[in-house]
Amino acid sequence: MSFELAELVMMIEDYECEERQRWAEGIDLTASDVKSDDKILLRLITEPKSKSGVVCVDDVRKMVQRMKHKNYNKGVLISKNFSEAAKEELRKKGIKIVSEKFMPYKPQELYLGLQDCIDGLCKAKCGQVPKKESDCWGYSGGRYSCKIRLISDDAAFHFDHGWTKLLQNDLKRLLAIHNPMS
Repeated sequence: MSFELAELVMMIEDYECEERQRWAEGIDLTASDVKSDDKILLRLITEPKSKSGVVCVDDVRKMVQRMKHKNYNKGVLISKNFSEAAKEELRKKGIKIVSEKFMPYKPQELYLGLQDCIDGLCKAKCGQVPKKESDCWGYSGGRYSCKIRLISDDAAFHFDHGWTKLLQNDLKRLLAIHNPMS
């Protein structure tokens, strides 16, 4: 289970990471919502304690307790697999579920997150965000000289076709460029 899913959620939701805390079963990220100043707990469970290796109701209850104790406004639980009971409890508590198999975002939301990331990377690399295609120096003579531009063009194609999984991969590729340590 990769940390990339947490980064993807933060990118799409416009959350800013304030603190990272490792614990026996995973990582807790404390983030703030740039739009509302809400305090959000993003819990990434990489090693569930259950014998089946899935997130169970007890894991959800522990997260709810932490949210109450630390005054979190929202929660996101990220893991590989969830029991049906855990999914139901998460829905009841209003905690967002994210996994490789279940991404709660529509293609438009993924694409908007991609575009924000692309704009930031273009500005960091070239000092500007191109206003039109010809302003970008990353493609000329039928060749790509810039990974950002290549991913941008791939993402546009994937969005046009409604290929959500490929959009997720495009966003992960951009996040790898943005955060080489992830």
